Parts: sequence; C-alpha cells; structure tokens
Amino acid sequence: MNDLQIDDFKSDENAAMVLLVDDQAMIGEAVRRGLSNEENIDFHFCADPHQAIAQAVRIKPTVILQDLVMPGLDGLSLVREYRNHPATRDIPIIVLSTKEDPLIKSAAFAAGANDYLVKLPDNIELVARIRYHSRSYMTLLQRDAAYRALRVSQQQLLDTNLVLQRLMNSDGLTGLSNRRHFDEYMELEWRRALREQSQLSLLMIDVDYFKSYNDNFGHVEGDEALRKVAEAIRNASSRPSDLPARYGGEEFSLVLPNTSPGGARLVAEKLRQTIEALKIPHNSPSEGSSLTVSIGLSTIIPKPGGNYRDLVSAADKGLYSAKKNGRNQVGVG
Repeated sequence: MNDLQIDDFKSDENAAMVLLVDDQAMIGEAVRRGLSNEENIDFHFCADPHQAIAQAVRIKPTVILQDLVMPGLDGLSLVREYRNHPATRDIPIIVLSTKEDPLIKSAAFAAGANDYLVKLPDNIELVARIRYHSRSYMTLLQRDAAYRALRVSQQQLLDTNLVLQRLMNSDGLTGLSNRRHFDEYMELEWRRALREQSQLSLLMIDVDYFKSYNDNFGHVEGDEALRKVAEAIRNASSRPSDLPARYGGEEFSLVLPNTSPGGARLVAEKLRQTIEALKIPHNSPSEGSSLTVSIGLSTIIPKPGGNYRDLVSAADKGLYSAKKNGRNQVGVG
C-alpha cells in the first residue's frame, strides 16, 4: 500500500480493502453482497488463482480471502507464493475451506495463513475478522513507515553532524584541516607511532615574503595565493593517512605517518617545485620573482615520555634553517 492509501485509511481504523480469490463466481457474489452494506470496505474479486498475485500487487489489499480448493492451483501453494512475494508477504490471509478439518487448518497456518474460516461464514463474523486483520495490517504499515521515517531522520542527522564535524575541522579559507584538527591528529598519530615504533614525519611549510606579497598585491590576492598553495599541499597528500593543514597565517603543515626521512624529503622537494612552477607573480626578493615556499621537515620514532610537539619543534628548526639559508628550499630539523 502506498503512502496515500495509508493516509486515507488512517482516518478510519475500520477501513479495509478485501481481495477474494475463489474460482466460484457464486461465492464471490455472496461475499460481495455480504460486504456491500459495510462502510469503508472495498471489495475485489479474482476468479483466476493464477492472476491472484498480480491483482494483489495492483490493488494492494489490506486482507486476502483465499479459497483452498481451486482447479489448476493448490490454495496452500498460493498462500506460500503470497508470503514469498515482497509486495504481499505481510498482507493478512484468511483461508476459506469447505470444512473444519484440524489437519487442513494446521497446514494452512504452516503455509502462512493468518486465519481460517469455513465458507460461507456468518457475515458478522466475516466482517469482524476482516476489520481485525485489516487494522493489524495498517498498524504494521504505519509502524514500518514511522520506522523508515525515523531511519531517514537519523541518517539526515548523521549527515548533518558529519558536515558540522568537517566544518569544525576545516580552515575556512583553504579547506585544509585547521590548527585544532592538526593538534588532535598529531596526538593520535604520535600515540600510534609510539605503540608501533614506526616513523612519523612532518613538513612545516611557510610562504616566502608573504607580508610583502600582501602589502603589494592586497589581501584579496593574498588569500587567493594561499588557496593555490593549499591546493598544491592537498595534492601532495597521496595517502588517506596524510594530513594537510593550515597551521596559521601563511604557514602550513603536512603530517606523513609511516614515512622515512628520505620519503619525506622527496615529498617536500616535489611540493616546493610544484609551488614554484605555479609562477604566482611576486616582487620579492626582487622584481619579477615568483611566489615560493620554504619547508622544514623532521622524522621521529616516538619514545616514551616524548610529545608530538617535539616533532613540531624539530620541523620548525628545519624551516628556520631553510629561511636562514635563502628560502625556497627544504631544511631538515
């Protein structure tokens, strides 16, 4: 049943849509007459049991009345077919039999029937059972719809929280991780490297003569230059475990877990050359220059009692060395 039908039936808990499957038109007419004066019960009749599944899928009944003995198809087999079809597996089935036989009744329930009546049943009893099973089915549908809505709501909340988490962890200008996330990540990777006794490398990257760049080209152009540098650093992060971050101002960092000094040096030198190749115009250190970066790197295998700030301090020393020796180069701390 679709959502529109569910909403329609919500207004009346006694509403029902009945599908009778019986090869005898006389039975169909008798049931139709018995239900004709009942308010909010829609009746449908199917004389061909081979069309029962298709008709049930089409009209979406809230109750199926199913004859057990029909030419060409066993009624119990059809009950099992309902239960195996995703569109009809939960629809209540009231089996109609010609006699009260415990063995047949047991077989009907085992096949998946919800109820058992000897035909033709008393009209009051038939209506009562139709309304009872229909209400139960509608409650099931509404509960499932509410559950699906809850799952959608939970997923939307999860998605929203993930977006908020990304925003909390991101630098607004460059989209790289911010300083807070850098500190958290470094703490985690330091502990991991200490536990595994693996190498942890860090690049500290500083844009050369950036104050002069802002003074001469303006802060708008300065921000654009930082975005380009950030994109180059992001592209240098080749593994999911690498973390590019904006450390502050014109200074960036790149965390490289499980990376040797030689591997870190290759990443740093390639990054330096990539940024120089961007040919971002600059007037420092001289007119006609291009914007460059200086990079400090360090690699540590953590020891008990140490701190990730030891690695930051060592990489900073490498950066100071690169600046002191003329900029646009890689220094090792």
